[in-house]
This record gives sequence, structure tokens and C-alpha cells, in this order.
Amino acid sequence: MVVSPTIEQIREWLDEVKDPEIPVLSLIDLGVITQINLSDHEVRVEMTPTFVGCPAMDYMQREVIECLQRRGIDQPVVEINFREAWSSDKISEKGKAALKKYGLAPPPDNSLFTDLEILERAQCPRCGGDNTELKSPFGPTLCRAIYYCHSCREAFEQFKPV
Repeated sequence: MVVSPTIEQIREWLDEVKDPEIPVLSLIDLGVITQINLSDHEVRVEMTPTFVGCPAMDYMQREVIECLQRRGIDQPVVEINFREAWSSDKISEKGKAALKKYGLAPPPDNSLFTDLEILERAQCPRCGGDNTELKSPFGPTLCRAIYYCHSCREAFEQFKPV
């Protein structure tokens, strides 16, 4: 390791690494970067995928390694782990705002669902209306569902609550 960065510096650097499926959302704001550890000889980053079969994990892992190497970290260790399951609660407020601006409804703020109504309706990211309807729980990726807004008459996707 050539440089001696702080954990906060590394977090700032990794904020540049975007989710390949949602390019306005960094891996930091998505909550995929779960831990950063420093020792005298090593920078170790732990990542937890949003879904076990996430096809983008190898790509994201390479992007993290390349980002750190561009900053002078010779041999960063980037480990994918499943010790703690990822949940949509890990998405930061900045990340939720980025999702909405991008046209994706962010997931609700609560991972404990006691009412299935929360899965059937979502707030429209375009008009803010809640007269919406779940059209398909299966969107273009595993982490998204498709909704229709009866107020603005537009289809939209919601990042699924997990």
C-alpha cells in the first residue's frame, strides 16, 4: 500500500463507483459496501449483494478494486460476503433521493411489513401521487417491480423493499 488513507477517504473514493444497473446510485448509497477495514499492510472492503444471484457483483467488485488502485492502493482486498443479508433499509437518504430523481420509486422506509398493501402501492416518483397499482412484481432486474400511476398515467418502477 503506497498511501495511508482514512476510512472516510476510502468511502469518498468509493462514492464514485456506481451501480451498473442504476448509474445515479453509488455502491456506498446502495448499502452494498458494508465494511471498510484498514491495517498497516492492507485495505479490505466487504460487499454484500442485494440478491444472492446478482449478476453484477463481479463487475462491481472489479470497479471497487480499480477505483482503489487509481488512488494508490496497490493490492486492495474486496470480499463479497453474506454474513448479514442486504436489505433495502441500507439505502441511504441520498440514495433514495437519487432513485426518485432517476424515476424509480425508492423502497418504503420499513423492512417489517405487517400489511400487504405496502407492496401493492408505491408513491409515484414523477407526480408524487399514491393512486398507484402494482402491475408486476417482476421488473427488468430482480430488485425492481413495475407500477402504474392513475394520477399522471405513467408506468414506473419501484426498488423493491427487501
